Amino acid sequence: MVRLTRIYTRTGDDGTTGLGDFSRTRKTDPRLIAYADANEANAVIGVAVAAERAGIGGGDLGPDVLGVLERVQNDLFDVGADLCLPLKPEYKHPPLRVQPQWIAELEADCDHYNAELANLTSFILPGGTVTAAHLHVATTTARRAERSAWHALETYGSGDDDGVNPLTATYLNRLSDLLFVLARYANRNAGDVLWRPGGGRAER
Repeated sequence: MVRLTRIYTRTGDDGTTGLGDFSRTRKTDPRLIAYADANEANAVIGVAVAAERAGIGGGDLGPDVLGVLERVQNDLFDVGADLCLPLKPEYKHPPLRVQPQWIAELEADCDHYNAELANLTSFILPGGTVTAAHLHVATTTARRAERSAWHALETYGSGDDDGVNPLTATYLNRLSDLLFVLARYANRNAGDVLWRPGGGRAER
């Protein structure tokens, strides 16, 4: 278990931070940016869940979808743990790594909830219910986290000598798809906010 006795340490005041293997790196390291972006996506999902639980989200997600989102929040911490620990040929203790099954679960969730939605006939705008709006923000943040993960992979590679696990990027890609589906699901009663090319100017 993690035990935090002090929140500030002053060790990062020189612009560096510690990775999972206790090495130091710059706070602008692509690896760090990737797991920071994953953490930001986690925070936005937390806002969506909190809004629903407080009864102000309007998405009527139900306990099944909230359970999926809470599982994802835990997964995102695991994704961050994976990204902050460089790949090595061997470890003293087996590290936490993203598993293919996690990605399969996201795909199954996408298929399940998307099957309950009308087919898209237009691009949609972020908005609708409060919960849907938060999930649209989470979608874009997860996509940024995926881009950051790919940047880290391009920088360090995916080999056992300080590389990055490519499944982290795959997970974030599927997560952005699921969040988009769930944003639409949160608008299933109110309806999607449709994009109108030109903003309807020609009609006016």
